[in-house]
Amino acid sequence: MKIGFIGLGIMGEPMCYNVVKKHDDKVYAFDIDAKKTALLAGYGAIACESSLEAAANSDVIITVVPRSEHSLSVYREIEPVMDSTKICIDMSTIDPGASEEIFHMLAKRGTPFLDAPIVKSRDAAWLGDVGIYVGGDFEVYKQIKPVLQYMGRSIMHMGEHGKGLMMKICHNALVAQIQNGVNETLALALKEGIDIDKFSAAISYGGGQNYYYDSKQMALRYKDYTTQFSVANMAKDLEICHNLVAPKHYHMPGLEVARNVYEKALNAGDGDKDFCSTLEIVLREHEKN
Repeated sequence: MKIGFIGLGIMGEPMCYNVVKKHDDKVYAFDIDAKKTALLAGYGAIACESSLEAAANSDVIITVVPRSEHSLSVYREIEPVMDSTKICIDMSTIDPGASEEIFHMLAKRGTPFLDAPIVKSRDAAWLGDVGIYVGGDFEVYKQIKPVLQYMGRSIMHMGEHGKGLMMKICHNALVAQIQNGVNETLALALKEGIDIDKFSAAISYGGGQNYYYDSKQMALRYKDYTTQFSVANMAKDLEICHNLVAPKHYHMPGLEVARNVYEKALNAGDGDKDFCSTLEIVLREHEKN
C-alpha cells in the first residue's frame, strides 16, 4: 500500500514523519513549500512536485491543509486520477459544506473518502499521539485504521461522513471556551496580587483543574508563545462553528465571547502565535479598567 501525504505544515510535517518511519512501503510527499517537501524527503519520503503526482502514485491519499479552500483546491487537482482503487482521508479542519462537496466529487469516481480531523498539539504529532475523529463508511475506516495508528493512539469512528468534522468543531469550541475561562480568571488573579505559581497550585486542588491549563501553564508563565496550534487556526475553527450554528438558531454565548477574543488577537497581528497567547488580549482588557 503506497501512501501519498499532501500538506506538510505545523501538523502535517510530524504526522507525515511518523507515516514515513512506520510504514513498510513508499510514501509520496508534497507541500506547496518546496523546502518542506525536501525536509520530508530527508526523512525517507519520495518528494513530489505536485499534489497530482503524489495522488497518482498512491493507494491512500492523506491531506492536512489549513483551510476549506485549500482542501477543495487539492481535491479538484487530484480528482482526474481518482478511482475505486484509492482511498482519500482529509485530516484538515474545514467547513462541513466543503467536505461534503469533496465527498460527492470523489463518489462520482468511486473513491471512498473519510473526514478525519485531528486534535492535540504539534508535540503530540511528533510523538504519534494525536487524537483522530473519523467520519465515513465504517468498513473503509476499519481498512484504513492501521494507517491512522501511525499518527495517533486515540482514534474514534464518529459515524457517517461529516461526523468527524462535527466532533472536531465541538471539541475546539469547547477548548476555546475553557481557555477563555482560564484567561479571565488568571488575569483577575494576577491583577489582585496572586502570582501564577500560586494560582496553578490552587487550581490543582479543586474542580477548576483542566487539561488545557495543565498543558499550557509553563508557556503562560514564561510567555512562550511558540506555535503548537495557531491563533489563526483556532479563529478559523470558531468561525466554522459560528457559521454552522447561526442558521439553526442555537444559542452559544460562550462561543461568541471566545470569537470576540480571537478577533481582537487577529487584529493585534497575533495570528501566527500559539493560541494560548490570547491571555495577552484578556490582560490588556483588564488593564483598561
